[in-house]
Amino acid sequence: MNPLPGRPTNRPPRRVATAAGPAVLLLLLAVLEAVAMAHQPARSYAVMGTTALAVCLCTVTGTRIPLTARAAAAAVVSLTGSALLIAGPRPPHVWGLGEGLALLLLLAAVVRRAPGRTAAVLGPLLGLACVLTPLRDLRPGLFTVVQAVLTVVVAAYSLTLRRQDAQRLRDLAAVRAAERLELSRELHDLVAHHVTGIVVQARAARCTGLEGPPADATFERIETAGSEALGAMRRLVRVLREDGTRAHPLAGLAEVRAMTDTFARTGPPVVLALENAAAHALPAEVAAAVHRIVREALTNIRKHAADATAVRIGLRSVPRGVELRVANDGGAPARLSEQARGGGFGLAGLTERAEAMGGRLTAGPAPEGGWELTAVLPLDGGATA
Repeated sequence: MNPLPGRPTNRPPRRVATAAGPAVLLLLLAVLEAVAMAHQPARSYAVMGTTALAVCLCTVTGTRIPLTARAAAAAVVSLTGSALLIAGPRPPHVWGLGEGLALLLLLAAVVRRAPGRTAAVLGPLLGLACVLTPLRDLRPGLFTVVQAVLTVVVAAYSLTLRRQDAQRLRDLAAVRAAERLELSRELHDLVAHHVTGIVVQARAARCTGLEGPPADATFERIETAGSEALGAMRRLVRVLREDGTRAHPLAGLAEVRAMTDTFARTGPPVVLALENAAAHALPAEVAAAVHRIVREALTNIRKHAADATAVRIGLRSVPRGVELRVANDGGAPARLSEQARGGGFGLAGLTERAEAMGGRLTAGPAPEGGWELTAVLPLDGGATA
């Protein structure tokens, strides 16, 4: 028969056993203690049995009752039982082993996972309840010292784990912030790449006075480039607006090939030479860096080498990793406004990225003329000498 709508389905048996297992063991221990203490006075026996049963039940996890509520109830019940037994006629023997272990479990959980203020209040209360459990005995002995030491050790260890968890969350937040900053930089580079091509084509169409089919083809390329820019911008902005928990695919060599094909349709021809050994050994993050470097280089060719007749892009293995070379034979800048030309921070950012990965990047005039950009990136992420 199907479960009623709106009711949760049964949990897997393994999860149920994990949630109730410690509580069952503690309850069995409390029952054994109750059997062994059956000779105690009726009042003391009833108080001991009631507090042990209630505190052990509070250790059951996986219920709708939150941890803080269960821990608070356990602390109140245990402290009340201790007050009644210590203030009244004290029994000669009170073990309270099951109750003490249950309080230690709750203490560890509260100190590690409860909110700060709640842990600051409930932690000492649970610790006090742990220490008072063996003091119910008429002649407290070694068990009192052992329980007190265990309480301090459990609290200190749980606090250490809490700090480690907090540091891990801070590190994760820093990684996410860095990733989102990287995405914003990528968005800037991508928009600059596409928009520069659009501006160059539009200026060329206006200056040459194209009409008829040539003009239609030029405007079609402008429309395609604009659509690609808008689509890429929407994808990156969608990722930036998310909470940062979703991973995004990194661009690689396949995107480099597609980008060079697109560039060659509206600019000088591109000769792309990728060494098979280097391409196959390229990690994802290095391939993404290669993609960004090539994109920035092609954008700069549009801006600063409008008369280029050929672009050569090569990737090969070197002793320290892989070497990427992007060269062109141009030298005349495109006729662009200062806003379209940009501030010249692209190469500086790429140099910083390459050095952060343990590599290096240089750019300058080529010996045979034109301009050349060379980047050496390590495959293992280590620093180069």
